[in-house]
Amino acid sequence: MSEVVFGMLKHEAYKDSGVEWLGEIPVHWNVKPGLTVFSQNKRDNRGMKESRVLSLSYGNIIVKPEEKLVGLVPESFETYQVVEPGDIIIRCMDLQNDKTSLRTGIAKDKGIITNAYLNMKISNDHNPKYWHYFLHSIDTTKVIYKFGSGLRQNLSFLDFKRLPVFDVSPMEQTAIAAFLDRKTAQIDQAVMVKEKQIVLLKERKQILIQSAVTRGIDPNAPMQDSGVEWIGEIPAHWLAKRAKYLFREIDERSVSGEEELLSVSHMTGVTPRSEKKVSMFMAEDYTGSKTCQEGDLVFNIMWAWMGALGVSGRFGIVSSSYGVFRQLKVNTFNNNYLEYLLKTTGYIEHYNKVSTGLHSSRLRFYAHMFFDMELGYPSKQEQDEIVEHIKNQSRKIDQAIDLQQQQIVKLKEYKSTLINSAVTGKIKLV
Repeated sequence: MSEVVFGMLKHEAYKDSGVEWLGEIPVHWNVKPGLTVFSQNKRDNRGMKESRVLSLSYGNIIVKPEEKLVGLVPESFETYQVVEPGDIIIRCMDLQNDKTSLRTGIAKDKGIITNAYLNMKISNDHNPKYWHYFLHSIDTTKVIYKFGSGLRQNLSFLDFKRLPVFDVSPMEQTAIAAFLDRKTAQIDQAVMVKEKQIVLLKERKQILIQSAVTRGIDPNAPMQDSGVEWIGEIPAHWLAKRAKYLFREIDERSVSGEEELLSVSHMTGVTPRSEKKVSMFMAEDYTGSKTCQEGDLVFNIMWAWMGALGVSGRFGIVSSSYGVFRQLKVNTFNNNYLEYLLKTTGYIEHYNKVSTGLHSSRLRFYAHMFFDMELGYPSKQEQDEIVEHIKNQSRKIDQAIDLQQQQIVKLKEYKSTLINSAVTGKIKLV
């Protein structure tokens, strides 16, 4: 089930557990059915005895904020089940369709949770934290997918009654749980530090891009007022022009609707819909959709205030409600430079300011608003140099981010191996 963690002591002797996925276990351990440890807690909240609503989120049982108790919630929480500290909550549905998120958690607070989850109590002579780690290990190692039944491979309490578990002394359970509490907290802290470093590296990359496309890469270049309040100073040799002198709106339509469907987002710019991992509504017929050519600037007018725009790298079709613009003079802009520039903070703030709508999620940025705005930019040659500079500097930052991400993966793998080794007796802690 797991590898032995390097540097840890092993028990003096082991024996075959008789269960393939458990492998060998310490000679003084025995295997028994889960019904000797787990019982099902079926207490409902009749009479609304409890009001604190809990939720299972990525392996943690959290208190759900009151502001989120809207939308798809029941009229009454009387049907919810009461949860006590130390109860273990299992999300039992759809094993085959969800093999990534953590589906087990241990409750720290008293409250109520949807009865769609399985709520299990641990026998009084057992340590709940040990059994939480045990169930976590068979979840993260995918052993849990050996169980379950039905078309969608759902789990039930019957599966946990039959689940092979260990006859481990309470003293050893407590020692294992305490060891894992301490070690996993250290690993989680190390992961958190690296995640913060990634955030800082991404911020540094954004600052690099922002500075390069709005102020150039020559720190000694003389500056001038652009004459546009929200653009501010730009290098003295740069131009500041309204978009209407640089672009024209394109409204070319698809006859067949069979061209490649493109999507426009603030994260990825203009990309094929086929590459998006989202279950978005797909129309039956795309005849009449707008087409765009390679190099066309495309705005998602409903989400421009978030920076949902990009320069297309290919021919395809987009929503007929999007704005498509083409340079009046070819090679006025380097495509990458243009997209970088229009996604900088100052420009996005301008979209927000001039867009119309009742509130942020309904703002619209129309073609006349784009044509009325100014762009500050250098020659095409300097744009090329700026893009090359960004590429070279970003590569170094991306490599640093990648290194941090690899280390996070290794830490998480080590954490999983450590938990598995401890709860299955592959390492000796007592």
